[in-house]
Amino acid sequence: MKRVKMIVSYDGTNYCGWQVQPNGTAIEAVLNRHLSELLKEEIVVIGASRTDSGVHALGNVAVFDTDTRIPAEKIALALNQRLPADIVIQSSCEVPLTWHPRKCNTRKIYEYRILNRRIPLPAERFNSLFYYMPLNLAHMQQAATYLVGEHDFVSFCSSRNQAEDTVRTIYSLDVTKQDDMITIRICGNGFLYNMVRIIVGTLLRVGTGLYPPEHVEEILHGRNRQLSGPKVPPEGLTLVAIEEEEGLEPELSIQNRYMDYRLIQRYIETEGNAFLELHRCVEEDFARTIIRLCKKCARNEAKRIYVRDDTGRLQAGDQYGYFTFHTPEVLPEGAEGTGWLVTTDELRNVRIRDN
Repeated sequence: MKRVKMIVSYDGTNYCGWQVQPNGTAIEAVLNRHLSELLKEEIVVIGASRTDSGVHALGNVAVFDTDTRIPAEKIALALNQRLPADIVIQSSCEVPLTWHPRKCNTRKIYEYRILNRRIPLPAERFNSLFYYMPLNLAHMQQAATYLVGEHDFVSFCSSRNQAEDTVRTIYSLDVTKQDDMITIRICGNGFLYNMVRIIVGTLLRVGTGLYPPEHVEEILHGRNRQLSGPKVPPEGLTLVAIEEEEGLEPELSIQNRYMDYRLIQRYIETEGNAFLELHRCVEEDFARTIIRLCKKCARNEAKRIYVRDDTGRLQAGDQYGYFTFHTPEVLPEGAEGTGWLVTTDELRNVRIRDN
């Protein structure tokens, strides 16, 4: 048995999205069928990103397990001979059986293209949004700066969103223009349902003058989907790449109007210990912040998570999600000061299996 990783590109125009659906043909279904025929065994692929109907990809990631003797790097060429012209495997390689595309730290990069001119171009109709009204590029660029960083993006996700937590980190959000084509390029650690398309719809309202740039910050902090712009059509959206992060960031610090915390990960690889110093957090975000950051540490293979809550709300015996906290007998290196609580190993193991 071996696990094969593929980089998959596709034109999503004729598909109902990545995930198998009862009402249309999905990218996932096409890959499953042709891989099963090629390898003479039942194959089920797992994708890193479940793109929606009509959305394109240059670099989605998928894996599958197989008993075939065909070298992993040759599967891409063999499969491409069977696939329709609008789905192409860019590369394939073998990865460890434990590697999973949704259980590693990655950065996803999306682009949304807007053809901004008076008359449409037929050749661009399936991979961009035609928008005839003049757009103020400088205002859109200014508005985009308010969304960079770690924020609660609940104002920018559809009601069908099923994520437990709506906090995401946007590393960059660039708005550029070449000739008549405006490109909105966004890089983040993950995206909520329809998040990119709603962000683009909101920036379009800024570009037309309906919203001033600073109103985007008000929308963000309003935490209400009704405040943001419309969801734009899917054809302008492309998943450009999914980049796996190399190593853990030794330390993360976040300060905003809702919270102030410091997450130390430099001891995870050597000692198995992670440390969270929570200096400030609004009441409505407290529980989900503890759960979200503990899940992050557990996913990064921390065996023990030490938390110091300077707000005084976390107590020994408290349980948040899968995590129960108790007073440690001995404080390890990295636990500066007093008031530390540590997760139990047993519940941590349950969390890892669930993930």
